[in-house]
Amino acid sequence: MLDLVLSTVSQGLLWAIMALGVFLTFRVLDIADLSVEGTFPLGAAVAATLIDAGHSVWFAMLIALIAGCIGGTVTALLTTKLKIPALLSGILTMIMGKANVPLLRAETVFTLTEDLFGVSSVVATLIVGLIATTVVGVIMYWFFGTVLGTAIRATGCNPQMARAQGINTN
Repeated sequence: MLDLVLSTVSQGLLWAIMALGVFLTFRVLDIADLSVEGTFPLGAAVAATLIDAGHSVWFAMLIALIAGCIGGTVTALLTTKLKIPALLSGILTMIMGKANVPLLRAETVFTLTEDLFGVSSVVATLIVGLIATTVVGVIMYWFFGTVLGTAIRATGCNPQMARAQGINTN
């Protein structure tokens, strides 16, 4: 029973990062953008492909982060420069054409955590989830306290008032 609870909580923590991104686009920015749900598996696919090709976990995670940023940038450019609706831009950006990549015997951040702390795979997933969610949450909290973050929050809440204050809402 405890394994089921730990497994559920650890997977929930990992998916919470995507939920924060969805919350940001839907509730804060008031934009229907599917690229948030697409960049998460895009990064996973890039990391899995690189790990399967024999690259280190840290290199694969860095390239996966860059690939996710590129996916978001492409969606933003399609939306802002080509005036394609955000929902359609997100769908167009995230079309992938390959099946899953198995990582059964490959070294991942989870196996590194298992080896480092000497814990089971479920506990390793929980540790990685706690660390990743905390880091992302702290960065988002810090960012939305900056001038740019406050402008983004203001734009999502009330675009007319944001424009009146001199914020570019496009």
